[in-house]
Amino acid sequence: MAVFGAALALGMAGCAALTEMVTGVAGGVQQVAGGVQQVAQGALAPAPSPLPVLEVEIVAPPTLRPVLERYLDLVRLSRLARGESVSDNELDRLLEVAPTQVRDLAQTEGYFEPVARVARVAPEKPGGATRVKVEVEPGRRVVVERVDIELRSPTGDPARPADAALASQAVDSLRLSWPLKPGSAFRNETWVDAKAATLARLRGAGYLAAAWSATAADVDVARAQVRLRLIADPGPLFRSGEIDVEGLQLHDRSTVEHLANFAAGAPLTETVLLDFQDRLQKSGLFERATVSVDADPMLAQAARVRVRVEESSRQQVVLGVGISANTGPRATFEHVDRRLFGAALSSHNRFELGRSRQAWDGDLSTHAGPGLYRWIAGGTLERLESSVDVVQTQRLRAGRAQDAPRIERLYFVEADRSTRRTSATSDVGVAYSLNYHWSWRDVDNPVLPTRGLTVALQAGAGTARENGGASGGFTRLWARVTGYHPLGDRWYAQARFEAGSIVTREGLNLPDALRFRAGGDDSVRGYAYRSLGPLTSGVAGSGDAVFTSSIELARPLSADLPQFWGAVFVDAGNAADALADIRTVWGSGVGLRWRSPVGPLRLDWAYGEEVKRSRLHFSVGIVF
Repeated sequence: MAVFGAALALGMAGCAALTEMVTGVAGGVQQVAGGVQQVAQGALAPAPSPLPVLEVEIVAPPTLRPVLERYLDLVRLSRLARGESVSDNELDRLLEVAPTQVRDLAQTEGYFEPVARVARVAPEKPGGATRVKVEVEPGRRVVVERVDIELRSPTGDPARPADAALASQAVDSLRLSWPLKPGSAFRNETWVDAKAATLARLRGAGYLAAAWSATAADVDVARAQVRLRLIADPGPLFRSGEIDVEGLQLHDRSTVEHLANFAAGAPLTETVLLDFQDRLQKSGLFERATVSVDADPMLAQAARVRVRVEESSRQQVVLGVGISANTGPRATFEHVDRRLFGAALSSHNRFELGRSRQAWDGDLSTHAGPGLYRWIAGGTLERLESSVDVVQTQRLRAGRAQDAPRIERLYFVEADRSTRRTSATSDVGVAYSLNYHWSWRDVDNPVLPTRGLTVALQAGAGTARENGGASGGFTRLWARVTGYHPLGDRWYAQARFEAGSIVTREGLNLPDALRFRAGGDDSVRGYAYRSLGPLTSGVAGSGDAVFTSSIELARPLSADLPQFWGAVFVDAGNAADALADIRTVWGSGVGLRWRSPVGPLRLDWAYGEEVKRSRLHFSVGIVF
């Protein structure tokens, strides 16, 4: 019993100890958890922003202050040492070298006689940040007195003595475009940029290995003037050799070579290469294209042109919906085959189904050949309904097209048949003609131009026959000129002039599709689409002459939304049976523009003076 009682007492004591240990562990865990929670809360709480330990005040002209605030070591230390102590030795060292740094930095901005004073000032409050004041009197700024750009004799093929003349012309062009003209302020950054840009222009002229043999800026501090001397070593003029094409699977190598449009031995200027790359991308055959040259001076007389392409898919289908004030809502279906029947042929078919217009347009084209020419064939079926008539057109055409960098040409023969029905009459006309279309553009942006000029001309001649049996020859001429020009601060002007005339024997009416009308979004706003023309029994029809014009001023609505523009405009014009019979009508109004990546989308409110009423013109579409 004594043994049993001792064991029982020992067990109870052990249980009590175990209970106390468990309780202690639990309390410790609770304390640890509380500590972890405090640490977590501290981590989540925002840390106070460290206060600056050094404040630097710079007193200098606006032309010099930015470079001091960016590169002076004292200022850089004030930014880096926030909340950290700065030793007196380190601060004394920076104060000592600061005047020298100021002089060096001032010289990069063209000030070669600066006076710098650097001193500590009392803190704003006890225990506050250390304060330093840097005062700079820059003195006179150095200006460019003279610029001498010389040319070392270019290396090249002795059989091509014209290379030296071409290099000399390139350097003459560089002298004219040199940015640091005599009298301009000298800055080291501008000097470096001018050298780089000028060398890039020389390389862009075909001298891909061009380099500066020597450059110097001789400063006359007493006169505050600098003389710039540069010697260019153009190296050889690079001429085209073999064209190396990578990435072709679907299309022919000859198509790429034709799009190059330069012969072996042609100078490889930047313009030549960029035009080649641009034609590749605009051909519709390639998703991406890059053109480069092997810049090995030893191979300059037959440099390898490297072309890398990523082909577009052979088949493409595009569905779209849209709406315009001219023809109302519409749905479109387009199909493109870039390798029809496995040959170097492209086909394009477009179907449009709308409230006022139903149409099919199709064309078949060869890929680019020598001289960038393509053979084309196509047709059109169209039904166009207006407020006064319904016109049905059938058209077949075949010819040859050329798409050069700035000029497009189209030669073709065409057969037209049109039927025009009104509430009182029905006219049918047939015409066969030979035509030439020519367009030229020189704009800063082909999609969203703000500066430049475009010109489009059309000329045609043929024979026509009416449903009554009358027939005869005709000549058709048409022209449109559009100019873009910036005006002052953020204002842009656009002007358009259009004129057309048909010469034929009296009483012969051509198919309606060949004749002219005015009115609508791209004609005279304030009037319905195709509502302006000679009147017959009070109904407007098509005429043998047209003249329209437009002047528009536009600007972005705000700096924060540069893609949204407001516009004011005045339009004028009409169509008639002869140019001398045109009676000009006027339209004017205001509009909104969204300059989207695919082109401007427009909303215009216009008042037609002749009809004494306003009209909303708009054009927007979605492609998916």
